[in-house]
Amino acid sequence: MTYCVGIRLNAGLVFLSDSRTNAGLDAISTFRKMIVYEQPGERFMVLMSAGNLSISQSVREILQVEKLANGDEEPITIWNAKSMFEATRVLGSAVRRVYDQDGPSLKAAGIDFNCSMIFGGQIGNEAMRLFLVYSAGNFIEATRETCFFQIGESKYGKPILDRVLTPGTPLDEAAKCALVSMDSTLKSNLSVGLPLDLMVYEKDSLQSNRIAVIDDHNPYFRMIHNTWGQRLREVFEGIDDPHWGGGDAVHPLLTPSHRYEPMRKIQGPDEKIV
Repeated sequence: MTYCVGIRLNAGLVFLSDSRTNAGLDAISTFRKMIVYEQPGERFMVLMSAGNLSISQSVREILQVEKLANGDEEPITIWNAKSMFEATRVLGSAVRRVYDQDGPSLKAAGIDFNCSMIFGGQIGNEAMRLFLVYSAGNFIEATRETCFFQIGESKYGKPILDRVLTPGTPLDEAAKCALVSMDSTLKSNLSVGLPLDLMVYEKDSLQSNRIAVIDDHNPYFRMIHNTWGQRLREVFEGIDDPHWGGGDAVHPLLTPSHRYEPMRKIQGPDEKIV
């Protein structure tokens, strides 16, 4: 399995992916899930994938040569698309092309056509955009209300993203939040693993700015892991235990309620337990 997160902010974009594709007692594989497509000063795009590895690798290869018909104009590719929307349409076409080629044989073998992708970047003077692409090649775009996308094992790392991220979050703070999200996922799911690929893109730079490959010896990520766990325990221990009695408790657990009382069976004096 895998875990990837893409974040769109006012200041730029953040992308983070793990590299584990299989997990077991004696079967752990590592493949990079992130690829960067760029023409410095002209366009910058990042693709991250989750799901069936053979499908995502095929899509990545086809994407570089895939063309969309454009009437009498030159066919659209990711290298000449005038907007990220057009480039994402090319990606969706590549996904459907792989489905047409491999879908029937996969179905005959009892294997679902399973892939999902995060695709984002900036082309020319257009605003930065971030998309989530599904197995059918259709897609949705991040908005101010939903400024991040996750694919793969998303549930463990989602709470910190929900609580921290807004469009106004600074880039470095968002990168830290993404790493905490990844650390929470690594802690709870063996199918996600190091090394990680982190990409931070500054608005309007139209080229790779900050890229890091993070392994288990990385000092910053080790600090994140140790500090986050310690601070969580400190916060937990600082919360009052439930107070079951009456009295002057500041945060009583037992309060009057309009709901029904809990259901219970009380044994009568003449009843016997068999």
